[in-house]
Amino acid sequence: MMDLFLSKDEIQNLLGERKRILVTGGAGFIGSALIRRLLFSSKAIIFNVDKLNYASDLSSIKILSKQIINFDERYKFINLDISDYEKTLEIMEFYKPDLIFHLAAESHVDNSINEPREFLKSNIIGTFNLLESVRILLKSYSPAKKNIFRFHHISTDEVFGEILDNSKFEENTRYDPRSPYSASKASSDHLVKAWFHTYGIPIIMTNCSNNYGPWQFPEKLIPLVVNNALNSKKIPIYGDGSNIRDWLYVEDHIDALLLSSNRGKLGERYCIGGNEAISNIKLVKIICSILDEMNPKNYLHKDLINFVLDRPGHDKKYSVNTAKINLELGWENKINLKNGLRKTVEWYFENQDWLRRKIK
Repeated sequence: MMDLFLSKDEIQNLLGERKRILVTGGAGFIGSALIRRLLFSSKAIIFNVDKLNYASDLSSIKILSKQIINFDERYKFINLDISDYEKTLEIMEFYKPDLIFHLAAESHVDNSINEPREFLKSNIIGTFNLLESVRILLKSYSPAKKNIFRFHHISTDEVFGEILDNSKFEENTRYDPRSPYSASKASSDHLVKAWFHTYGIPIIMTNCSNNYGPWQFPEKLIPLVVNNALNSKKIPIYGDGSNIRDWLYVEDHIDALLLSSNRGKLGERYCIGGNEAISNIKLVKIICSILDEMNPKNYLHKDLINFVLDRPGHDKKYSVNTAKINLELGWENKINLKNGLRKTVEWYFENQDWLRRKIK
């Protein structure tokens, strides 16, 4: 399946002279997928900055140490909480990156409702600290190094609020965050744009829809459904399950990140989505039908579905218009939801030990 995505030559050409890449949140789901691709498909040196919380997982990167000959020379993990400004600046000045992918964020909406403070600390203060560190760092760069530097801020479509008609989110959609999580991400977006306009920080911004794929922490809907179904547990669905989300396969997202960070216009935003919006209940039933084939029981897995009280501020619908990144950067998603879900469910089915370790 990986031959569907950007090739090694294409990625190396995209990066050009950007040979030192720093990824914040590199122990997270999207961050680790990005690092794996960069290690496999480029010659760049990768600096993984992560504070390591309950959802972090470095195992998918560590397994590459036996597959990549010069792994120890090209990969460095830095255990750092970017809410610490002095240490963040120290790391920036020491490693001197050419490209930063900023993915570090608290991201689980339910947790933001129960404990919002950590979301403001990580998502707002952390982003501010990074931007300030970059502002100071660039003063020490040569004109040539400053010219190739990019700060890529990865955000979410949730900053736009909810859709109540047949429209889709676009780059100029008005912000309307409705949860502590989306409000914190919206704040970080505004900081990034402000540092571009005020200080000339060379930024690119992307807002993505719901990601899915192998290695995702099982608090998220798809791995949670798979884990509960495999263990004959109830599958909780908020409300009546009619909430609609746009699902993006993580490797498609990685292609979009690589294209936008290296070909995108400075100061611009690109919306990234899977172009397949579907209700939660339909999604869960598809997963259950796949499991019925893989793991037949004396009952149907959909019988485990359990509708629970809806969460506060639960947005009705997200859907993303990807026309800008399609037309300007030539990106298109390669994996449709049907194939992506099957591949994802198969991976969790074959890696149940990993699931069990994460659930504990």
